[in-house]
Amino acid sequence: MYTIGSLTVAPGERAQGLIPVGTSTYGVELGIPLIVVNGTEDGPVLCVDAGVHGDEYDGQEAIRRVLAAVDPAGLRGTLVGIPCMNTPAFEAAARTSGLDYLNLNRIFPGDADGSYSLRLAATFVEQVVPAIDALVDLHTGGTFGEIAPLVILQGGYEELATDLALAAGHELVWKGGKWGGTVRHPTLAAGKPAVTIEAGGGTYREQNVALHIHSIRNIMRQLGMIDGEAELRDSYTTVSGTFARSAAGGFFLGHAEPGETCKEGDLIAQIVDHYGNTLEEVRAPQDGIVLWVRRIRTVRPGDEVVIFGEVQGEIQP
Repeated sequence: MYTIGSLTVAPGERAQGLIPVGTSTYGVELGIPLIVVNGTEDGPVLCVDAGVHGDEYDGQEAIRRVLAAVDPAGLRGTLVGIPCMNTPAFEAAARTSGLDYLNLNRIFPGDADGSYSLRLAATFVEQVVPAIDALVDLHTGGTFGEIAPLVILQGGYEELATDLALAAGHELVWKGGKWGGTVRHPTLAAGKPAVTIEAGGGTYREQNVALHIHSIRNIMRQLGMIDGEAELRDSYTTVSGTFARSAAGGFFLGHAEPGETCKEGDLIAQIVDHYGNTLEEVRAPQDGIVLWVRRIRTVRPGDEVVIFGEVQGEIQP
Protein backbone atom coordinates (compact mmCIF):
# COMPACT_ATOMS: atom_id res chain seq x y z
CA MET A 1 0.00 0.00 0.00
CA TYR A 2 1.16 3.54 -0.72
CA THR A 3 -0.10 6.56 1.21
CA ILE A 4 0.34 10.26 0.44
CA GLY A 5 -1.87 12.88 2.03
CA SER A 6 -5.31 11.32 2.43
CA LEU A 7 -4.83 8.91 -0.50
CA THR A 8 -3.99 5.25 0.07
CA VAL A 9 -3.41 3.27 -3.11
CA ALA A 10 -3.09 -0.51 -3.34
CA PRO A 11 -0.47 -2.15 -5.59
CA GLY A 12 -1.68 -2.26 -9.18
CA GLU A 13 -4.21 0.53 -8.61
CA ARG A 14 -4.53 4.21 -9.45
CA ALA A 15 -6.28 7.01 -7.57
CA GLN A 16 -6.72 10.75 -7.56
CA GLY A 17 -7.55 13.30 -4.89
CA LEU A 18 -6.66 16.58 -3.23
CA ILE A 19 -4.31 17.45 -0.37
CA PRO A 20 -6.24 20.31 1.29
CA VAL A 21 -4.52 23.64 1.87
CA GLY A 22 -7.36 26.09 2.46
CA THR A 23 -10.83 27.23 1.49
CA SER A 24 -11.60 30.04 -0.93
CA THR A 25 -13.84 32.99 -0.04
CA TYR A 26 -16.63 31.29 -1.98
CA GLY A 27 -16.36 28.06 0.01
CA VAL A 28 -14.40 25.88 -2.41
CA GLU A 29 -11.65 23.65 -1.01
CA LEU A 30 -8.23 24.51 -2.47
CA GLY A 31 -5.17 22.31 -2.38
CA ILE A 32 -2.71 20.11 -4.24
CA PRO A 33 -4.33 17.79 -6.83
CA LEU A 34 -2.73 14.34 -6.99
CA ILE A 35 -2.79 11.48 -9.48
CA VAL A 36 -1.13 8.32 -8.15
CA VAL A 37 -0.29 5.09 -9.95
CA ASN A 38 1.05 2.38 -7.65
CA GLY A 39 2.98 -0.38 -9.41
CA THR A 40 2.79 -4.07 -8.71
CA GLU A 41 6.51 -4.38 -7.96
CA ASP A 42 8.80 -2.60 -5.53
CA GLY A 43 10.63 0.49 -6.73
CA PRO A 44 11.14 4.19 -6.05
CA VAL A 45 8.45 6.83 -5.62
CA LEU A 46 8.84 9.50 -8.30
CA CYS A 47 6.85 12.73 -8.03
CA VAL A 48 6.41 14.92 -11.10
CA ASP A 49 4.85 18.35 -10.62
CA ALA A 50 3.84 21.22 -12.90
CA GLY A 51 1.83 24.40 -12.64
CA VAL A 52 3.91 26.01 -9.91
CA HIS A 53 3.32 29.04 -12.13
CA GLY A 54 -0.25 29.11 -13.34
CA ASP A 55 0.58 30.32 -16.87
CA GLU A 56 2.89 27.38 -17.65
CA TYR A 57 0.68 24.81 -19.33
CA ASP A 58 2.75 22.27 -21.27
CA GLY A 59 4.01 20.36 -18.24
CA GLN A 60 0.51 20.14 -16.78
CA GLU A 61 -0.78 18.29 -19.83
CA ALA A 62 2.37 16.14 -20.05
CA ILE A 63 1.80 14.84 -16.51
CA ARG A 64 -1.83 13.95 -17.21
CA ARG A 65 -0.86 12.04 -20.35
CA VAL A 66 1.99 10.11 -18.72
CA LEU A 67 -0.13 9.13 -15.70
CA ALA A 68 -3.03 8.10 -17.94
CA ALA A 69 -0.80 5.91 -20.12
CA VAL A 70 1.33 4.18 -17.50
CA ASP A 71 0.31 0.60 -16.78
CA PRO A 72 0.51 -0.23 -13.06
CA ALA A 73 1.08 -3.88 -13.95
CA GLY A 74 4.38 -2.93 -15.61
CA LEU A 75 5.42 -0.27 -13.13
CA ARG A 76 8.08 -0.81 -10.49
CA GLY A 77 7.47 1.64 -7.69
CA THR A 78 4.98 4.49 -7.59
CA LEU A 79 4.40 7.48 -9.86
CA VAL A 80 2.88 10.58 -8.25
CA GLY A 81 1.66 13.35 -10.53
CA ILE A 82 0.80 16.87 -9.42
CA PRO A 83 -0.57 18.30 -12.68
CA CYS A 84 -1.26 21.77 -11.26
CA MET A 85 0.44 22.73 -8.01
CA ASN A 86 -0.82 26.31 -7.94
CA THR A 87 -4.50 26.09 -8.87
CA PRO A 88 -5.36 29.71 -7.92
CA ALA A 89 -2.61 30.94 -10.28
CA PHE A 90 -3.97 28.66 -13.02
CA GLU A 91 -7.44 30.12 -12.45
CA ALA A 92 -5.95 33.60 -12.84
CA ALA A 93 -4.04 32.47 -15.98
CA ALA A 94 -1.03 34.14 -14.39
CA ARG A 95 2.40 33.43 -12.93
CA THR A 96 1.10 34.10 -9.42
CA SER A 97 -2.30 33.61 -7.80
CA GLY A 98 -4.74 36.43 -7.23
CA LEU A 99 -4.93 35.47 -3.55
CA ASP A 100 -1.59 36.88 -2.39
CA TYR A 101 0.46 37.53 -5.58
CA LEU A 102 3.47 35.63 -4.21
CA ASN A 103 5.83 33.76 -6.53
CA LEU A 104 5.42 30.17 -5.32
CA ASN A 105 8.75 29.27 -6.94
CA ARG A 106 10.64 31.51 -4.51
CA ILE A 107 8.99 30.86 -1.14
CA PHE A 108 9.57 27.18 -0.26
CA PRO A 109 9.60 25.81 2.46
CA GLY A 110 6.72 28.20 3.09
CA ASP A 111 4.89 29.00 6.31
CA ALA A 112 1.93 27.03 7.68
CA ASP A 113 0.58 30.23 9.28
CA GLY A 114 1.10 32.48 6.26
CA SER A 115 -1.00 33.45 3.27
CA TYR A 116 -2.29 30.81 0.84
CA SER A 117 0.87 30.41 -1.25
CA LEU A 118 3.04 30.11 1.87
CA ARG A 119 0.65 27.49 3.28
CA LEU A 120 0.70 25.63 -0.03
CA ALA A 121 4.50 25.44 0.04
CA ALA A 122 4.49 24.31 3.68
CA THR A 123 1.88 21.63 2.94
CA PHE A 124 4.01 20.26 0.10
CA VAL A 125 7.07 20.09 2.37
CA GLU A 126 5.12 18.45 5.20
CA GLN A 127 3.02 15.94 3.27
CA VAL A 128 4.63 15.31 -0.12
CA VAL A 129 8.39 15.43 0.44
CA PRO A 130 8.39 12.65 3.10
CA ALA A 131 6.29 10.42 0.81
CA ILE A 132 8.56 10.51 -2.27
CA ASP A 133 12.06 9.42 -3.27
CA ALA A 134 12.73 11.81 -6.18
CA LEU A 135 11.20 14.94 -7.71
CA VAL A 136 10.95 16.30 -11.24
CA ASP A 137 9.63 19.87 -11.42
CA LEU A 138 8.30 20.87 -14.87
CA HIS A 139 8.30 24.47 -16.09
CA THR A 140 8.11 26.57 -19.24
CA GLY A 141 9.01 30.19 -19.86
CA GLY A 142 5.41 31.14 -19.07
CA THR A 143 3.31 33.54 -21.10
CA PHE A 144 5.92 36.28 -20.61
CA GLY A 145 8.81 34.45 -22.26
CA GLU A 146 10.22 31.37 -23.92
CA ILE A 147 13.12 29.25 -22.67
CA ALA A 148 15.43 26.84 -24.43
CA PRO A 149 15.00 23.19 -23.41
CA LEU A 150 17.25 22.67 -20.38
CA VAL A 151 17.47 21.12 -16.95
CA ILE A 152 18.41 22.99 -13.76
CA LEU A 153 20.83 21.07 -11.54
CA GLN A 154 21.21 22.81 -8.18
CA GLY A 155 24.78 23.69 -7.32
CA GLY A 156 26.08 21.78 -4.31
CA TYR A 157 23.84 18.78 -5.02
CA GLU A 158 25.57 17.40 -8.10
CA GLU A 159 26.37 14.05 -6.52
CA LEU A 160 22.74 13.60 -5.50
CA ALA A 161 20.94 14.81 -8.63
CA THR A 162 23.21 14.60 -11.69
CA ASP A 163 21.89 11.21 -12.85
CA LEU A 164 18.36 12.58 -12.79
CA ALA A 165 19.42 15.74 -14.65
CA LEU A 166 21.17 13.88 -17.46
CA ALA A 167 18.20 11.55 -17.92
CA ALA A 168 16.03 14.62 -18.59
CA GLY A 169 17.63 14.45 -22.03
CA HIS A 170 18.42 18.12 -22.73
CA GLU A 171 21.87 19.21 -23.84
CA LEU A 172 21.89 22.32 -21.63
CA VAL A 173 22.40 21.85 -17.90
CA TRP A 174 21.94 25.08 -15.96
CA LYS A 175 24.20 24.72 -12.93
CA GLY A 176 23.03 26.52 -9.86
CA GLY A 177 20.26 29.01 -9.80
CA LYS A 178 21.46 31.52 -7.20
CA TRP A 179 17.88 32.16 -6.09
CA GLY A 180 16.36 29.96 -3.42
CA GLY A 181 12.89 28.93 -2.44
CA THR A 182 12.07 26.61 -5.34
CA VAL A 183 10.22 23.34 -4.89
CA ARG A 184 13.43 21.40 -5.46
CA HIS A 185 15.25 23.06 -2.53
CA PRO A 186 13.41 21.36 0.37
CA THR A 187 13.43 18.07 -1.55
CA LEU A 188 17.20 18.20 -2.00
CA ALA A 189 17.64 19.28 1.61
CA ALA A 190 15.78 16.10 2.60
CA GLY A 191 18.43 14.07 0.76
CA LYS A 192 16.27 13.27 -2.26
CA PRO A 193 17.28 14.03 -5.89
CA ALA A 194 15.31 16.83 -7.51
CA VAL A 195 15.67 18.75 -10.77
CA THR A 196 13.72 21.38 -12.66
CA ILE A 197 13.09 20.89 -16.38
CA GLU A 198 12.37 23.92 -18.55
CA ALA A 199 11.10 23.95 -22.14
CA GLY A 200 9.06 26.35 -24.21
CA GLY A 201 6.70 29.07 -23.12
CA GLY A 202 5.12 32.07 -24.79
CA THR A 203 2.13 29.87 -25.55
CA TYR A 204 1.06 26.22 -25.30
CA ARG A 205 2.74 23.94 -27.87
CA GLU A 206 2.34 20.21 -28.42
CA GLN A 207 6.03 19.91 -29.25
CA ASN A 208 6.89 21.05 -25.72
CA VAL A 209 4.37 18.67 -24.18
CA ALA A 210 6.17 15.91 -26.11
CA LEU A 211 9.55 17.07 -24.76
CA HIS A 212 8.30 16.89 -21.18
CA ILE A 213 6.73 13.46 -21.74
CA HIS A 214 10.02 12.15 -23.14
CA SER A 215 11.92 13.52 -20.13
CA ILE A 216 9.56 11.92 -17.60
CA ARG A 217 9.66 8.53 -19.27
CA ASN A 218 13.43 8.60 -19.69
CA ILE A 219 13.86 9.45 -16.01
CA MET A 220 11.54 6.56 -15.15
CA ARG A 221 13.81 4.27 -17.16
CA GLN A 222 16.86 5.74 -15.39
CA LEU A 223 15.24 4.90 -12.04
CA GLY A 224 14.33 1.37 -13.18
CA MET A 225 10.60 2.05 -12.91
CA ILE A 226 9.82 0.90 -16.45
CA ASP A 227 11.58 -1.36 -18.93
CA GLY A 228 14.35 -0.09 -21.20
CA GLU A 229 17.66 1.70 -20.92
CA ALA A 230 17.69 5.44 -20.36
CA GLU A 231 18.86 7.40 -23.41
CA LEU A 232 21.86 9.57 -22.56
CA ARG A 233 23.74 12.07 -24.70
CA ASP A 234 27.45 11.73 -25.37
CA SER A 235 28.00 15.07 -23.64
CA TYR A 236 26.11 17.90 -21.97
CA THR A 237 26.89 21.63 -21.87
CA THR A 238 26.80 23.29 -18.44
CA VAL A 239 25.84 26.95 -18.24
CA SER A 240 25.22 29.63 -15.64
CA GLY A 241 22.39 32.13 -16.01
CA THR A 242 22.48 35.94 -15.97
CA PHE A 243 19.19 37.86 -15.90
CA ALA A 244 19.08 41.07 -17.94
CA ARG A 245 16.50 43.59 -16.75
CA SER A 246 15.26 46.65 -18.57
CA ALA A 247 16.17 50.15 -17.49
CA ALA A 248 13.52 51.73 -19.72
CA GLY A 249 9.88 50.91 -20.28
CA GLY A 250 8.51 50.54 -23.79
CA PHE A 251 8.01 48.01 -26.59
CA PHE A 252 10.28 44.95 -26.62
CA LEU A 253 11.91 43.81 -29.87
CA GLY A 254 13.90 40.58 -29.67
CA HIS A 255 16.72 39.78 -32.10
CA ALA A 256 17.68 36.31 -30.84
CA GLU A 257 15.91 33.04 -30.14
CA PRO A 258 16.18 30.74 -27.10
CA GLY A 259 19.10 28.35 -27.56
CA GLU A 260 20.92 30.66 -29.98
CA THR A 261 24.64 31.19 -29.44
CA CYS A 262 25.92 34.75 -29.09
CA LYS A 263 29.17 36.65 -28.88
CA GLU A 264 29.98 39.33 -26.32
CA GLY A 265 28.41 42.59 -27.48
CA ASP A 266 25.88 41.01 -29.87
CA LEU A 267 22.58 42.89 -30.04
CA ILE A 268 19.98 40.62 -28.45
CA ALA A 269 17.06 43.02 -28.09
CA GLN A 270 15.89 46.62 -28.20
CA ILE A 271 13.32 48.57 -26.26
CA VAL A 272 11.65 51.26 -28.35
CA ASP A 273 9.06 53.94 -27.69
CA HIS A 274 5.76 54.36 -29.51
CA TYR A 275 7.48 56.37 -32.25
CA GLY A 276 10.11 53.69 -32.92
CA ASN A 277 12.97 55.49 -31.20
CA THR A 278 15.42 53.16 -29.44
CA LEU A 279 15.33 53.69 -25.70
CA GLU A 280 17.65 50.84 -24.74
CA GLU A 281 19.77 48.13 -26.33
CA VAL A 282 20.28 44.74 -24.68
CA ARG A 283 23.63 43.24 -25.64
CA ALA A 284 25.27 39.96 -24.69
CA PRO A 285 27.51 40.46 -21.65
CA GLN A 286 29.79 37.60 -22.74
CA ASP A 287 30.06 34.78 -25.25
CA GLY A 288 27.43 32.19 -24.55
CA ILE A 289 23.88 31.04 -25.22
CA VAL A 290 20.59 32.89 -25.07
CA LEU A 291 18.51 30.87 -22.59
CA TRP A 292 15.27 32.85 -22.27
CA VAL A 293 13.73 35.64 -24.31
CA ARG A 294 10.77 37.82 -23.43
CA ARG A 295 7.63 37.28 -25.53
CA ILE A 296 5.29 39.84 -23.95
CA ARG A 297 6.05 43.09 -25.75
CA THR A 298 5.07 45.46 -22.96
CA VAL A 299 8.15 46.27 -20.86
CA ARG A 300 8.29 48.19 -17.61
CA PRO A 301 11.49 49.39 -15.94
CA GLY A 302 13.09 46.47 -14.12
CA ASP A 303 11.31 43.73 -16.08
CA GLU A 304 13.23 40.60 -17.08
CA VAL A 305 13.93 40.72 -20.81
CA VAL A 306 16.64 38.10 -21.51
CA ILE A 307 18.52 35.37 -19.64
CA PHE A 308 22.06 34.73 -20.88
CA GLY A 309 23.89 31.48 -20.34
CA GLU A 310 27.67 31.52 -19.96
CA VAL A 311 29.19 28.17 -20.88
CA GLN A 312 30.92 26.61 -17.85
CA GLY A 313 32.03 23.26 -19.24
CA GLU A 314 30.84 19.81 -20.23
CA ILE A 315 29.51 16.70 -18.52
CA GLN A 316 30.29 13.37 -20.12
CA PRO A 317 28.33 10.47 -18.62
